[in-house]
Amino acid sequence: MTVLVTGAFGGSGRWIVDRLASEGREVVAVDQRRGRSDHGNVVARQVDLTDRGDVFDLCLEFEPDDVVHWGAIPDPTGHAGGHVFENNVMGAYNVFDAAGRVGADVVWASSESAYGFPFAAETPLPDYLPVDEDHPLRPEDSYGASKVAGEDAAEMVVRRDGISVASIRPSWIQYPGRYQCKAGDPMDGGDGNFWSYVDVRDIVDSVVAAMDADFDGHEPFLIAAADNYVGRPTADLVEDFFGELPERVDLTGDESAMSSAKAQAQLDWEPTRSWREAAEEDVEGPAVYAE
Repeated sequence: MTVLVTGAFGGSGRWIVDRLASEGREVVAVDQRRGRSDHGNVVARQVDLTDRGDVFDLCLEFEPDDVVHWGAIPDPTGHAGGHVFENNVMGAYNVFDAAGRVGADVVWASSESAYGFPFAAETPLPDYLPVDEDHPLRPEDSYGASKVAGEDAAEMVVRRDGISVASIRPSWIQYPGRYQCKAGDPMDGGDGNFWSYVDVRDIVDSVVAAMDADFDGHEPFLIAAADNYVGRPTADLVEDFFGELPERVDLTGDESAMSSAKAQAQLDWEPTRSWREAAEEDVEGPAVYAE
């Protein structure tokens, strides 16, 4: 099996490539930057995903069975908003379009930002808790809007070409031994996703599960750790910060405000890592390197 992975030498992309290569899959590792891998079954290519011709050239050359689209500007804070939106939307469109033409199924990184909570000028109270895939998408920033547009592009390609597309909506991705969510005051900014997070290894597990799952069409999957990263009841955190709770709340203890129930039911995936162990865990990183 050949898998083309974009964003292959980024923070979480490296972990995805490492896992797929370790399983014996042939990996085409695509990124704007140069990179390398200790795995003999990884081929690296430098590509600007907004270059439609280059994206099609790669897909026609390697004819991947699956595409993992993980390449994008990861937030709206470091670039002009228009650049973030244009880069992410055109990259996603080009990758989906090329994948559809060669009949490759897609797993890609959408985001919890599509809901409109993390980068809003004033975080809105969710309609209900926990948030799930049916919650309305109301982004106020270029990054979240680019993910909504990307999911719309996925729907288009699914209708036209009959491939399947899994839109992974990760919570705030953390890395073993360096959990950024545990640095500083946990109440400072945690309202943006209601103190939710996910370990990068659980993200990798969800990507592999989505690749191996048998489903038709386009399906979004919210992926988060089972708990919040504060260690207090989630409903109490939300009420303390916002002064109120949504009318419908179905949370127990420190259960995550972002529900992964759909992924558990349809992908046979569940989160297995918690900040309680992983925040200080000493883990060897992936044998995939950006240069």
